[in-house]
Amino acid sequence: MANRQERRAGRASGTLDTTGFLQVAGKFIDVANRENRKIPATDLQMAFLWAAARYNAHVAKTVIGVEDHEEFVTRMVESYREMLRQNLADPELDPPAGSA
Repeated sequence: MANRQERRAGRASGTLDTTGFLQVAGKFIDVANRENRKIPATDLQMAFLWAAARYNAHVAKTVIGVEDHEEFVTRMVESYREMLRQNLADPELDPPAGSA
């Protein structure tokens, strides 16, 4: 595993290792948790999904220059599907015993 200096150097050069990736993702989760104090999670999840779609469309069109939109959509959907499956299988997300 990379040490802290290597991770910082990687981020400075525009790359994220696994630790950096999870830290950035954690920042979005922190925002969601703060918003969830006032907005129901069922509404909030759709707002975050829409925001992710909007940002990914921006990256596809203006940063990457994707020509085949449907191919990009297919790749993104497959990535999301796999991430969702991994997180649903994560026992850390299970509700505490006795809650329901």
